[in-house]
Amino acid sequence: TTHPPKIAYRETIVKPAEGHHRHKKQTGGAGQFGEVYLRVRPKKRGEGFEFVNKVVGGVIPTSLIPAVEKGIRQIIDEGAVAGYGLQDIEVEVYDGKHHPVDSKEIAFVIAARHALLDAINNAGPQILEPIVSVDVTVPENVMGDITGNLAGRRARISGTESLRGGLLTIKADIPLSSLSDYHTELKSLTQGAGSFTMEFSHYDPVPSDVQRDLVAAHKPKNQE
Repeated sequence: TTHPPKIAYRETIVKPAEGHHRHKKQTGGAGQFGEVYLRVRPKKRGEGFEFVNKVVGGVIPTSLIPAVEKGIRQIIDEGAVAGYGLQDIEVEVYDGKHHPVDSKEIAFVIAARHALLDAINNAGPQILEPIVSVDVTVPENVMGDITGNLAGRRARISGTESLRGGLLTIKADIPLSSLSDYHTELKSLTQGAGSFTMEFSHYDPVPSDVQRDLVAAHKPKNQE
C-alpha cells in the first residue's frame, strides 16, 4: 500500500492583534525575567514572515533583541495551532521590561514565544492548504462521472478542452489532500483510459471542519 503524501499545510492569521507575556522564574539564587509586548499583522499571501523591532529606550536591551527574535522564529517554524509553519505574518515587538541581573537570553526566548502565541490566538488563526491545478484527460462519455467525482473532492472546475479520439481534458483547481487515492479511482471510473497531471498553484484557507480536525489532531502532541 502507498501512504498518502504528507500535506504541507501552513498557518496564518486574518486580523491584527496584540500579545504580551511576562516570564518570571526564581530558582535559588539565580532568576529568570523577561517581558515582551508585540503586535501581529497579516501580510498578503506569499509575502512570508517579517520581524520588526520597534523597541526604544532600552526597555529590552539591544543585546537581548536577538533572543526575542529567536523565540518568535521558533513559533513561526513550529506553528501556533496545528503544528504547521506560519506564513504571511508581520511580528512587531514594541515594548517590554528587563531586570539587570535576571534577564538572560532564555527568559526573552520564552517570553517572546508565549507573547506571540497569545497574539496569534487573538488574530484569527487560519490553516492554509496547498491547491494544485490538474488536467484530467478522459473519454468524453464519462465526463459527467468525472466532474461529479471531482466536485465531491472540493475541486473548482475551470474549463474543458476537446481532444482527438473522443477524449477531453477537464481543467480544475483542487486541494492536494483530496488527491491521495485519485489515481486508482480515475482508472476505475474510466476502465484504465483516464490520466491526470498536476502542478502546485497556491494556498487557500481550509474549510472550518477541516481546520477543527487538524487542530484537534495536534492537541495531544501539544500536551505531552
